[in-house]
Amino acid sequence: MQLYFNPASPFVRKVRVTAHELGLSERIELIGIMLTPVSPHDALRSRNPIGKIPALVLDEETVLYDSPVICEYLDALAGGGRMFPAAGVARWTALRRQAIADGIMDAAVLTRYEEAVRPKELRWQDWVDAQFLKIRTALDSLERENLADAFDIGSISIACALSYLDLRFASEGWRTSRPRLTEWAAATAQRPSLTATALAVP
Repeated sequence: MQLYFNPASPFVRKVRVTAHELGLSERIELIGIMLTPVSPHDALRSRNPIGKIPALVLDEETVLYDSPVICEYLDALAGGGRMFPAAGVARWTALRRQAIADGIMDAAVLTRYEEAVRPKELRWQDWVDAQFLKIRTALDSLERENLADAFDIGSISIACALSYLDLRFASEGWRTSRPRLTEWAAATAQRPSLTATALAVP
């Protein structure tokens, strides 16, 4: 399998952490690329028509995208039910947490593009503020959850979202008013799957 990859992408990291937790990392070849919304990557676009990462090329040349689909495929490949609970409250909790974490990452990545790619004279501060409102509201919601109840796709997604905020928006200081989430993040960051896949600016 081949994974289109950028070391600063939280969505790619989510896939890599999942693969590590499932013992599948050694079966995945990383293909490093650079892209932005205004500089597409032709080889990636020929395999993922949306032109986004992550995209996983299977051995039979089928291509899967994006991170929720890839992560669930990897879970099924490893026997199923490990990162994605099979049924009941546990499944819906994991999927809901994945959704809220993906929402944080979406808002943060869009804000990063606004600040790093859009010409300064065209930047829209009200739009940036609205993205940060999503992020802060979602973090406040996570602060009220008992995240220690499981380690699954929801936990992985949250950990990746928080680390992306640390990488790109350290000045946001998300820990200041969220002690429970801070404690959980510090403990979770020690897992081998997370230490082996730390985000980095290429």
